[in-house]
Amino acid sequence: MDMMDMLNASGGIEAIAGQLGISPEMARAGAGALLPAVVGGFQKQTEAAGGGEGGLGSLIGMLGGLGGAGLADNVLGPEQTDVAKGNDILGQIFGSKDVSRTVAGHAAGQTGIDPELLKKMLPILAMLVGGYLSSRAGGQGEAQGGAGGMLGSILGAVLGGGQQAAPASGGGMLGGLGSLIDMNHDGNPLDDIIGMAGKLAR
Repeated sequence: MDMMDMLNASGGIEAIAGQLGISPEMARAGAGALLPAVVGGFQKQTEAAGGGEGGLGSLIGMLGGLGGAGLADNVLGPEQTDVAKGNDILGQIFGSKDVSRTVAGHAAGQTGIDPELLKKMLPILAMLVGGYLSSRAGGQGEAQGGAGGMLGSILGAVLGGGQQAAPASGGGMLGGLGSLIDMNHDGNPLDDIIGMAGKLAR
């Protein structure tokens, strides 16, 4: 099951729509446009920590400190969503609010959705993705052939988006949906978005 399937099946899309006061169709379109950059940010987090098992452990540890699998439960449950945790995740994976603004602006250009609305969607989506990654990591462990293989499998599934994710040897772990905005073809669309943010900041 890829991430968009999970968002639909778990009620994540409806939760996003309800919290932002928008239609499920708009929530689905916004989530689909934001997802490659969010997952690209998680990938950069693992690379910054050395990649492989150590990088995955750092990522899962960071998410665990913020609630782990409970991050998604917080969005899906009846209690008010603590978006501060989502913003903490974005701070870790994007590094600055400029990148968050650029990610939202890029997605707005793709979808026609108000970038201010997409900025509000980002922390909620980050919590859903972070909770999903934590749940998958905790539930599958070494069954995916080691931490590196597990990360590739998880990120590939998250970015499936109705397309076949590219194998790790062809297009990086992101593959699939991520390649649509990976302008320099390095396997991580967030690098390109960070570049956009840098240009806008000048």
